[in-house]
Amino acid sequence: MSDDAAAGPTAEPDANPSVRRVSDWDADRLAALASEHGTPLYVQDLDRVRENCERLRGAFPDADVRYAVKAHTGRSVLEAVREAGLDAECASAGEVDRALAAGFGGDRLHYTAVNPPARDLDYVVGVAEAEPGLTVTVGAVDTLDRLAERGYDGRVCVRVNPGVGAGHHEKVKTGGAAKFGIPYDRAAAATRDAAERFDVVGVHAHAGSGIDPDQLDSHRELVARMGELARELAEPQGAEPPVDIEYVDVGGGFGVPYREDAPPLDLPAVAEATREAVAPLPAGVDLAIEPGRYVVADAGVLLTRVNTVKPTPDERVVGVDAGMTDLLRPAMYDAYHPIRNLGGGRGSDGTDAPAPDDRSATPVTVAGPICETGDTLCRNRALADPARGDLLAVGIAGAYGYEMANQYNSRPRPAEVALDDETAAVVRRRETLADLTTVERDATSNRTDRPNRSDRTGAGR
Repeated sequence: MSDDAAAGPTAEPDANPSVRRVSDWDADRLAALASEHGTPLYVQDLDRVRENCERLRGAFPDADVRYAVKAHTGRSVLEAVREAGLDAECASAGEVDRALAAGFGGDRLHYTAVNPPARDLDYVVGVAEAEPGLTVTVGAVDTLDRLAERGYDGRVCVRVNPGVGAGHHEKVKTGGAAKFGIPYDRAAAATRDAAERFDVVGVHAHAGSGIDPDQLDSHRELVARMGELARELAEPQGAEPPVDIEYVDVGGGFGVPYREDAPPLDLPAVAEATREAVAPLPAGVDLAIEPGRYVVADAGVLLTRVNTVKPTPDERVVGVDAGMTDLLRPAMYDAYHPIRNLGGGRGSDGTDAPAPDDRSATPVTVAGPICETGDTLCRNRALADPARGDLLAVGIAGAYGYEMANQYNSRPRPAEVALDDETAAVVRRRETLADLTTVERDATSNRTDRPNRSDRTGAGR
């Protein structure tokens, strides 16, 4: 990485620190990007993505490391992950399509089907005909039947529900939810039955998303159960032969510290505990993991501009141009994201506001432009007293930030810039008002007498 890191982060003594805080980003560079490309704006640092991949591969040198694509599906990110040597774990046909477009071959693709729609299965079975190395991970006997009905007899991994869940919110704890996987007490029999119809290559479980250091006991219990299952499958069952699997996939969910004072995950210690819990694996069976958030979360920030400062009897409300349509996690999960005031605004008297370091820390509620009470990025958070025009940087926003962006309230989705060494490029343009209706058609006919709105570009850039 160059000294100025193209954008981003200021130099640190550790060339590959275990977490990049929002305070580590170069404020002047971020301000220049916001000035050039407008706000709201996502900024994703590909150098940081590669560093995180490198750290994972270093901590798990003997494991198959697969990136959970749903964390961030941008082409530039997927290409960086592929070049770093990680495989792709995809949760939908769309993610499989994106991974193929980013250069992943079938032997590096893993499709994890959760109640897959028929069109998804049709697409993936078609891909597997051309890319026979693709693996389909299945969490229901019903799905195995549906694959067989389509003539598929290729690589299958059986997803198990280990009865152990963990994660940063109840909505993302998958390990104990009935929706995910075949119950543990039925998993061995289901896997043996599947082996009669498919090339069963692995077993899989996932505790949840955003597992913090306090929940590692749950992760270890899941890993231990999967090791026991692998050993059971390696033994003959009566007249039935052993199931010759290639790997045990224990999922991802490795947490990152969103709060400023939260310590980073001790990844080497987690890796060692994982190896100890799953061991001994049968000969020829490898360990696999599938981190997503850990790869991209601290590689991204969301930039937003203050447009309104409203003192009220109960709180000081700071209105910004980014809301729950741009970053849904605070509204959906009550998620905490660090926020840094980069300044640049003007005071009530029309003069330039002081630099943020020269302002008092003031409790504020940062609220977006969506017509919902829950559309807030924080409540009663102490920030350098915001002024209209200030630029705010919302940190640790690279995972599930742009991925969950939406058009609620008919708001176009934001632009995204990717930083790569000394370059900065727009990798997703800002949507326009015209983009909101491009997929719509007249209910009664394909009328051509509508006004042409192709010149409507919407607010901002």
